[in-house]
Amino acid sequence: MKINKDLYASSLALLTDLYQITMAYGYWKSGISEKESVFNLFFRRNPFNGGFAINCGLDYVIDFISNFRFTEDDIEYLATIKGNDGQPLFEEAFLRYLKELEFTCHIDAIPEGKAVFPHEPLVRVQGPILQCQLIESPLLNIINFQTLIATKAARIYIAAKGEPVLEFGLRRAHGIDGALAASRAAYVGGCTSTSNVLAGKYFGIPVSGTHAHSWVMAFDDEVAAFQAYADAMPNNCILLVDTYNTLEGVKHAIEVGKKLKKRGKKLLGIRIDSGDLAYFSIQARKMLDQAGFEDAKIVASNDLDENIITSLRTQEAQINVWGIGTRLVTAYDQPALGAVYKMSALKNKQGKWDYKVKLSEQAIKVNNPGIQQVRRYYYQAENEQTGLMADMLYDTQIPLGNKHKIIDPMDLTRRKVIKPDGLDYEELLVPVFRKGKLVYDAPDIHVIRSQTEKSLQELPSGVKRFVNPHSYPVGLEEKLYKLKTELVLKLRNLAEE
Repeated sequence: MKINKDLYASSLALLTDLYQITMAYGYWKSGISEKESVFNLFFRRNPFNGGFAINCGLDYVIDFISNFRFTEDDIEYLATIKGNDGQPLFEEAFLRYLKELEFTCHIDAIPEGKAVFPHEPLVRVQGPILQCQLIESPLLNIINFQTLIATKAARIYIAAKGEPVLEFGLRRAHGIDGALAASRAAYVGGCTSTSNVLAGKYFGIPVSGTHAHSWVMAFDDEVAAFQAYADAMPNNCILLVDTYNTLEGVKHAIEVGKKLKKRGKKLLGIRIDSGDLAYFSIQARKMLDQAGFEDAKIVASNDLDENIITSLRTQEAQINVWGIGTRLVTAYDQPALGAVYKMSALKNKQGKWDYKVKLSEQAIKVNNPGIQQVRRYYYQAENEQTGLMADMLYDTQIPLGNKHKIIDPMDLTRRKVIKPDGLDYEELLVPVFRKGKLVYDAPDIHVIRSQTEKSLQELPSGVKRFVNPHSYPVGLEEKLYKLKTELVLKLRNLAEE
C-alpha cells in the first residue's frame, strides 16, 4: 500500500541557504545560468565509525522536487532583502526569472535501503547550473539526516539479531519534521514499528505503545492501575512494571495476567524502563515462566542503542523486544553525516564536458570528477546466497574494458582487479527525474525496509562489526583514477606558476 503523504505539497524553494540564491543571481548576471553542469551528493566517512551506511531520504527528495517553484510570496520576500548599501540585493528582472522558473534537471539516485559507502554519489544532478545550485541545501538536509538515522537503526537491528525494535523517539526528536523524518528513516533501517502516530498515518508504519508511569501513579495502587489498563486494553496489554519496585511490579502483572487469561484474553508482556535491565529481565523471565506466561514478552527501554543491546545480550538478558528512543532519533554520538554536494563536470562552449575537481590540502576533500555511475558487483556463495564483492565508480563517458582495476581514492596502494565475466552486477544510480519530470516509481516503505534487510544480509560480516569494521572495497575505475590524478596535477601546477 502506498501512502499519499503530500508532505511538501507547498513549495519550499526558500528552504535553502542565501548563498545558493546569491550564486544563482551571479550565474544569471554572468549569462551562464543555463550552462549544463553535473553535481554529486556524497559523504566522505562512514557514520558511527562503522563500515557502511543505509541510503535514505529519496522519497522526501521526490516530494520536494515535484513541488519546487518560487511562489508570489517567495518573490515578495526576496525583494525585501537588502545589501550593505541598503539597496535591494536582487534585481526585479531576476526575481521575475525565478517566478517563471521551471525545474528541468535530470536527477539520478541510489534507491533507498541500499548499503552505501564513502565517495559514492547517492544523488547525481545534471542540468542548468543555476537550478543545480538552488537545490543543494535541501537535498543535503534531507539525505544527510535520513541516511544517518537509517544507518543507526540498521546497527540497532543488527545488534537485536532479529528481535523486534520499537522506535520511541518522538518526544526527544529535533522538532516536528525531524520526528517524522526520524520515524520514517528508523523504519527503513529496520525498526519494527513507531510510537509516532502521525508517522504511522503519513507513511503506513505500524504503530505500537503501552502506558507511562503516570498511568500507574494515577491509581491508588499498582494492581488497580494494571487491572484498569487490562480492562481498557485487553487486546493490547503490556504492563510497565518499574514505577515503584520492579520485581513486585512483575508479581502484580502476573496477578492481572491470570485474570485476563480467565477471560480468554492474554497478557502480551511487561516493560522494564530502568535499573539493571539484565538482572531484572532474567528474574522476570523466571517469574513469568513459573506462572505459566512463557509466551509473554519482556520489553526493555531506557536510553538503549546498539552498544548497550550488545552488552545486554552478552549478559544473557532475557529481553525479547527493544524500545529505542533518544539514541536513535538523535543519532546519538554522531550528530551529522557530513554529506557534501560538489560539481564534477561543466559543459563548455563547444558542447563538450570539462571535468572539475576541488583541490584541498586534505586528500579526502578532493572530489571525484566526471559523470559518475556506481557499479556494484556480487558474488555467489556456496550456499547460493548473494554477497557484495566490490563497488566501482566509473565515468559514463569513458568506455570500460573487459577487466577492471579499481583504486581506492584515499589510498592508491589499495587496489582490486575485477574480472566481470560471469559476475552479477547492478548500476546503483537509477533515473528519478528527466527534464524535471518524475520517471521513478518509488516503492512503498515496506518494500524499502525489505531492501535494507537484503542489503544487510549481503554485506560481509566484517563490514557490519561495530569495532574496527572491515573496509568494503570501493574504488575508482583505473581510467577515472588516472583522469582525476591528471586534473589534480594540472591544477596544482597552475597554482604554483
